[in-house]
Amino acid sequence: MTKRTLRLTTYALLIALALVLSYVESLVPAFFAVPGMKLGLTNIVVLIALYKLDFKSAFFISVVRIVLVTAMFGNAASLAYSIGGGVLSLLVMALLKKTGRFSLVAVSAAGGIFHNIGQVLVAMWLLYTPEIAYYMLLLWFSGIVTGLVVGLISALVLVRIPRIDL
Repeated sequence: MTKRTLRLTTYALLIALALVLSYVESLVPAFFAVPGMKLGLTNIVVLIALYKLDFKSAFFISVVRIVLVTAMFGNAASLAYSIGGGVLSLLVMALLKKTGRFSLVAVSAAGGIFHNIGQVLVAMWLLYTPEIAYYMLLLWFSGIVTGLVVGLISALVLVRIPRIDL
């Protein structure tokens, strides 16, 4: 198998896994009374790509996943929120990972927090309502909790996947 074929199939499998996880997440009833709180299961795929591939691959997979999930389940506003949260989250996770000072679980928790911060910043911009910032406290808490859970699951999965040199 050529490297190009390996890269294409790896990306396709990770994107497909992210789509399945997104669908599964949409089936989970909202257990919080706060709109916008999700488990963030698709971040498992982003963490796998970040730790087993590289930043460029994780970025590509994350953006394609966001666009496809939006096309299937969302709208233009959800695309803006997802891109804002997803890109900020990935940038922060990549920076923390690069330092080598943080565990995968801590990187994931930071990703959860910054995903929510990115979404609130987009909401403030789109709705011209800076007062939405109060909402960040609730989302920080949910970002930490879901980020820790996603980080623990990702850590269990990552030890079973060999590094792939694309």
